[in-house]
Amino acid sequence: MNSTQIQFLLLSSVVGALGGLLFGFDTAVIAGATRSLTSTYHLDAAALGFTVSSALWGTVISAIFAGIPGERWGAREALRITAMLYVISAFGCAFAANWWVLIAFRFIGGLAIGASSVLGPIYIAELAPAKWRGRLVGMFQVNIVVGILFAYFSNYLIGLQQFGLNEWRWQLGVSAIPAIFFLTMLFRIPRSPRWLVSKNHTEEALSVLRQTGIENPEAEVQSILNSLGSDEIAEKEPLFKMQYMKPILLALTIGVFNQLSGINAILYYLNDIFAQAGFSKVSADLQAVAIGATNLISTLVAMSVIDRFGRKPLLLIGAIGMSFCLFGVAAVFYTQQHQAMLLWFLVGFIAFFAMSQGAVIWVYLSEIFPTRVRARGQSLGCSAHWIMNAIISGVFPILAKSSGAVPFAFFGVMMLVQFLVVLLFYPETKQVSLEKLQEALGLVSGKQEKTPTSVA
Repeated sequence: MNSTQIQFLLLSSVVGALGGLLFGFDTAVIAGATRSLTSTYHLDAAALGFTVSSALWGTVISAIFAGIPGERWGAREALRITAMLYVISAFGCAFAANWWVLIAFRFIGGLAIGASSVLGPIYIAELAPAKWRGRLVGMFQVNIVVGILFAYFSNYLIGLQQFGLNEWRWQLGVSAIPAIFFLTMLFRIPRSPRWLVSKNHTEEALSVLRQTGIENPEAEVQSILNSLGSDEIAEKEPLFKMQYMKPILLALTIGVFNQLSGINAILYYLNDIFAQAGFSKVSADLQAVAIGATNLISTLVAMSVIDRFGRKPLLLIGAIGMSFCLFGVAAVFYTQQHQAMLLWFLVGFIAFFAMSQGAVIWVYLSEIFPTRVRARGQSLGCSAHWIMNAIISGVFPILAKSSGAVPFAFFGVMMLVQFLVVLLFYPETKQVSLEKLQEALGLVSGKQEKTPTSVA
């Protein structure tokens, strides 16, 4: 692979992953806006939960259906629509005339988040060589945590400007800048070679494969054709069939457990968590930046080892570490003592999450389904992720108001359950081509190949 091919591959992957940056920014920026929104619209705990989760229900819907335009038009074209939704949401939230208008535009932003969570990893996975796939798809997660860090830092800077009750308008509207950049860059990347083959655009697929440095593009195209099946290039195959039961269960569980860690409830309500423990607004904003930085550093570490250590070991180590830290947070709120430890328990939790669930989920979801149902399989896993996210984020402020310890203790127990599920049922997928992986999982029609040693 020469330098030109590497640059082409990296540029395409980075742009495909930019939806993750907006995903992270738009989901985390609400943490700094909850106080001013509560004051502006006189929100109680239930109304605040609905305000935060309104975007997530949009995310659920688009995660369910994003695979349809992804399969019909390709991930690149569908991502362009997603970028436009991000722009519309940002301006709509900034200039919302009332609470219901704000809810509507947050819902539109949620549509963009859900679609990008499905389409971005698919695009990169279908473009990347097997030996680089974990790190390149992992760039989507890197962009998510960069977006989260930018959101917290942006909230801190805007908070210093003393905008008063209009502070939330600036916080939610500033995401229009990266959204416009994302839309522009999407016109500089190719279509997915696997999608092109599935639509009989073989010559264009060969051209893209050559530009990405695939050693034998003709053999790669033939491998993709074989994985699609002779009758399945032009004909959609049902996702819900016994043949796909194992990847379906893997997708559902990894999506659900990702949210049962409590990660997004913590990210969305981080400032409120610190406030409940007695920290000032400025202090909470700064500590949120520290947690965002920890998230980024830990994710970069995970990306450097995910193709060497594998997906399964990272999930197991992370589950134990997250459980310990979550029980620590629960103990701080239950005893109302050692509040200074709260930051360190949350930093530890974020570090373990970023090095495990955060790094693995989008890679794993993009790997475990065959090409002919990958978009719908990714949608299924993402839908489970976002439905659980919306439920937890909606009820978290109500539960935390009655007892700050209860939700964190629950999340800790769920991570122990996740450890057992991953240990007993999850296969390893590192450094196996997508086509060979589906053979190893018994997903090729009419074939039951012996599992390679790297898939266990």
